[in-house]
Order: sequence, then structure tokens, then C-alpha cells
Amino acid sequence: MFRGFHTVASGMIAQQRRTELLTNNMANANTPGYKADQSAIRSFPEMFLSKLGPSNIPTDAPINGKYATGVGAVGTGVYMQETIALMQQGQLQETGLNTDISLIDGLLPEDAETGQPGAIFYRLQHPVEGEAYTRNGSFTLDAEGFLTNPQGLYVLDSNGQRIQLQNDDFRVAGDGQIYVEDAAIGQIGVSFSTQPETLIKQDNGLFKTADGTNLPSAYDTENVSFSMQQGYIERSNVDTAKTMTEMLTAYRAFEANQKVLQAYDQSMQKAVNEVGRVN
Repeated sequence: MFRGFHTVASGMIAQQRRTELLTNNMANANTPGYKADQSAIRSFPEMFLSKLGPSNIPTDAPINGKYATGVGAVGTGVYMQETIALMQQGQLQETGLNTDISLIDGLLPEDAETGQPGAIFYRLQHPVEGEAYTRNGSFTLDAEGFLTNPQGLYVLDSNGQRIQLQNDDFRVAGDGQIYVEDAAIGQIGVSFSTQPETLIKQDNGLFKTADGTNLPSAYDTENVSFSMQQGYIERSNVDTAKTMTEMLTAYRAFEANQKVLQAYDQSMQKAVNEVGRVN
């Protein structure tokens, strides 16, 4: 009976965490470059129960002339194993602002181990982490003319240097080259990750590597192709209709576990108050 309490409680906790993840996706449905989180719910290892005593259950079937002593397997609950960001390209939205620059995926080689394609990101200078990475191309110019992201982190060029401009009168070519009056002054830095699922997701749509090392340049990586579109931003890849459906499913699963928990509680109450009563 007590094992049932733990099993049901684990299901409720898993669905609660799944609901929180989906709610966060919905809250960022309009955040440029946001990558929706996906959850993986797994079951704990099953337990094998054995009978106590030498007696056999009448329904047991003999195996090689002998009766088995096992009753069967029992589940021990579920848990949310991990969350992985969905790196699928979001739709482009025109803004007309020169400082809004979208990344457009081209050819991204698949990882030999996972079979999943890699991902490209803008390079940002992080005051603590060294380099951070983002798909949010909604940039702006600070008071000194440096190109920054919405949180004020500096956008880096292909050489790892800050990008400084006099004003927003500049042009970005498809290959990331920045032109001021037809003169190339630098190239927006883009990094490539062969296994984006291993990146650690942070607040404000930022990513970092698990070991703190910098990702290699996408320009120097073989078979990687992409382009940039000035005056556009990449929208979030959150599917709001699908997310709402999954939220309702998670809520119903939580509610079903809650009813089972109430049934267990009532059974325990009856066992304590009635089964042990002496007439």
C-alpha cells in the first residue's frame, strides 16, 4: 500500500514539472529566437516480487516440473529524466529594423552518434561565462555604438571582437559581412555545435557549453552553410496549439494520479479504523 503512495506521488511530480515546462514555453511564444523545451519522462526500474513461504498459487503453471516462486513485476513510478531544447528553425518576421538580423539554417551536418543535425548560434560576450550563444537576433546599439543583444551582452564578430558602429546605417550581407558605405568592416560571429542537446540552456534564450569551452566557428566548419537576413527576426518555434493540448493532457494525468492517491488514502483510513476493530 505504501509503495502505491510513492508511485502515484512520483507521477504527480512528473506531470507538475511537465506542466511548468509547457507553461514556460507558452510564456516565451513571442520571444524572438526562443527554442521550445521538450521533456523526456521515464519509468523507474521495475521490482520483481517473490512469494513468501513454500505454498504455491493455484494458478501457477509448472515449469520443467517445478513451480515458479515469482509473483511478478511491479512498477515503481516515473520521473522527468531531462529537458532538451528543440532546435528547429522558427519562422521569420519582418521588422524593417537594421539592427534586427535573423539566422537562416542551411546545411547542418548530422552528428555520427545521435543522427541529429547540429545548430548554429550568434556569439555573445558573457561577463561570467566567457562566451554565450543565442538565436535571438533582435540586436541594438548601446551608447558607445557597440552591437548588443536585448540584455546588453556584446555581439562578437568572427574574430571574437566586439562590433562597434557609428549608427544604424549599415548593411548586413547574407554571409554575415557588415558594410558601411560599401566598405566591409567585419563579419558577425556565428558558432556551430555538433551536439546542441548537450548545451546548457539559460535565461533570456542564452546557451552555454557544459565544460565552458567555446564552440568552433561555423565559418570554419566543413559542410556547414547558413545565411542572414537583415530587417527580420526569427520567431519562437513554440507551437502554441500543440503546447495547449499537451498542457491539458498533463493536467488530466495529474488529476488521474490525484484521484488514485485519494483512493489509497481512503483504503488506508478504512484499514486503520475498521479492519483492526474488535467486535
